[in-house]
Amino acid sequence: MSDPDDRAASVVPRPAALPYLCAHDARRAAEWYAQVFDARMDGEPVEMPDGRIGHCELRIGDGTLYLADEFPEIGVVAPTTGAAAVSLMLPVADTDVTLERARSAGARVEQEPADAHGHRGATLVDPFGHRWMLAGPLR
Repeated sequence: MSDPDDRAASVVPRPAALPYLCAHDARRAAEWYAQVFDARMDGEPVEMPDGRIGHCELRIGDGTLYLADEFPEIGVVAPTTGAAAVSLMLPVADTDVTLERARSAGARVEQEPADAHGHRGATLVDPFGHRWMLAGPLR
């Protein structure tokens, strides 16, 4: 059996499912993800007659993230403060730089950067309640 740190360093995250996030303000969330994670809008957002974003697609690195406003009438709601049911693992070029950008933009840091399991990780919760686990190269 190989060393767990060797295995972790060689594993590249592969999506088994495409994340579809809900935010209290999807427009502001998309702007935040662009500022902090260098996300790029892929196409135009679908705007509903009431002005809410029904769907938009963001490219982050090699992946895609879907985003929409809340639609409580059909049970689609954003996370509540202090309760995230899902964590998103995000490969980054520099964990420390990305975490500081997020902190400066209003993220709550849950775990400061640390080297473990073959990468440099940190954990934050964005202003919209989503929990992100950053994974970058070891220092």
